[in-house]
Amino acid sequence: MEDATLQHLSPVIYMDRSFDMEAAKIKPGEYFVTTRDMVIVTVLGSCVSACIRDGKTGIGGMNHFMLPDSDGSDPLSASARYGAYAMEVLINHLLKLGAARERLEAKTFGGGRVLHGFTTSNIGEQNAEFVTRYLDREGIRIVASDLLDIYPRKIYFFPKTGKVLVRQLRSVHNNTIVDREREYEYQLHASRIDGEVEIFR
Repeated sequence: MEDATLQHLSPVIYMDRSFDMEAAKIKPGEYFVTTRDMVIVTVLGSCVSACIRDGKTGIGGMNHFMLPDSDGSDPLSASARYGAYAMEVLINHLLKLGAARERLEAKTFGGGRVLHGFTTSNIGEQNAEFVTRYLDREGIRIVASDLLDIYPRKIYFFPKTGKVLVRQLRSVHNNTIVDREREYEYQLHASRIDGEVEIFR
């Protein structure tokens, strides 16, 4: 039986010893929404995540999408990897768990220039522009943002409080992240991470 306090697409659920709380790790094309006091974690390269919550109830969630939208010819277009669908499904599940649309607030992350040669255009920049434009159109206020730049990021989102911890991964094997974003593999390869910059928002 599905847990009514959670809505998700294939997350990894585990106990995070650093924060001493339950955690959900989402990968490209996934999302996670909860009413619980827990942390949602993801790693972003050129992908973007929107962390959206109801500031009164603490109901919140995060998505992780790869491309702003499809041209309609892709049979996988109804997938959370596309921004338009990823945003819609995240907001719908927040409302399903009891969040109020008028109280929703967002924090946005990612869009790094890490996919060199992936396309002729900068997919990270397209993702960043898309998520900003989408939230503005939907009337959801962006209260914090860390978009673009050249670094991958690890994101920790605490829906109950709204706090986000961002670690800019200054020294990683970027090809690993690029490969995972391209292939939608289930886990990021463990990389040596040095010189992390932590940003509390």
